[in-house]
Amino acid sequence: MIHFADDSTKQAVRDMWKICFGDPDAYMDIYFNHKYRNENTLIYIQDQKPVASLQMLFFNFTFYGIEIPIAYLSGLCTLPYFRSRGYMKQLIIESYQVAKEREIPLMILVPQDEGVMSYYERFGFAQTFDPGNETLPQLSKIMEASSEDIHKAYDSFNSLFRDNDMTVQKSFADFEAILEEAKLFNYPLKTNLTGMARVIDASRLISIYSSKYPSHSFNLRVEDDIIHENNREFAISQGKVEVLKPSSSLQRENIKVDIKELAQLLMGYHTSERDEPFSTLFPEKIPTMHFMLE
Repeated sequence: MIHFADDSTKQAVRDMWKICFGDPDAYMDIYFNHKYRNENTLIYIQDQKPVASLQMLFFNFTFYGIEIPIAYLSGLCTLPYFRSRGYMKQLIIESYQVAKEREIPLMILVPQDEGVMSYYERFGFAQTFDPGNETLPQLSKIMEASSEDIHKAYDSFNSLFRDNDMTVQKSFADFEAILEEAKLFNYPLKTNLTGMARVIDASRLISIYSSKYPSHSFNLRVEDDIIHENNREFAISQGKVEVLKPSSSLQRENIKVDIKELAQLLMGYHTSERDEPFSTLFPEKIPTMHFMLE
C-alpha cells in the first residue's frame, strides 16, 4: 500500500536510503535537513513496514524562455529483500498522479548508469540531458569573489544560469544546500549531469512550445501507455493548440510520436540530427542539469 511519509516513517526512509546507497551520514544530514519533506515522499508499506520509497524535489525549469515547475525524482530505493515485486513501479506511477494534482508538467531524474536508464525508459522517461565536457564554475571561487557573503555568491551563481533555456534553476535555499554539500566534500569539480525527462502534461508543454513558434502548423499524435490524458492528437497552428476528437480530420501534416520522443523533441535534444520535419519544427537546444545534490 502506498502512503505519503510522516514523522513516524521519516527515520525508516532515511534508514532505507543508507542501506541502499551507503552515503555518509554527513551528506545524509544535509539532504534530509534541506531537501526531505514528508509531503513529497511516497513510501510503499508491506506488512506495516516501509520497504520502498521515492522523493519528489521541486525546482523551476526554464522552458522556451519561461519558468515552469518540475519535479526531480530522488532517492528511489527498495530494501533488498523486497525487490523485484513491482513496488517501485507502483511508486513511480503514483508520483505521476501527484505531479498531475500539483500541476507539475515535467519530471526529471539522474540515472546511475545505463541499466538504470533502461529501467526508467519503461515508464516513459527519455534521455534529454547530456553529461558535460567542461568543468562548471567552482563554488569556492564564487564564494571567494563574493567575500564569503552567501547572498552575493548566490546572485553571482544565479546570474550564470538564470537566462539559459532548458535549464534547471536554483533558488537561494537550493544554493545553501549545494554549498553545504560542496564544503563537505572539499569543493569537488562538477560537470553537467546525464539526465532523463518525463512529460506529465503534454498539452501544457505543447502549448508553451506552440506559443513560441506561431508559424508552425501541424498535427501531433502522442502515444502514452501510462498517462492516458497525454494519449491524444493535437492540432498546432498560429501559436495555439487544440485537442482533436478521434473523428476530426484537418489537412495538416500529421506526426506521430511516443511520450519519450515527445520529451526529446520539446526540449530540443539533438533535434538537428533528426530527419525532417523534426529538425525544422523543433529547434535544437542544450538542456542542462547540474548541482542536484547527486
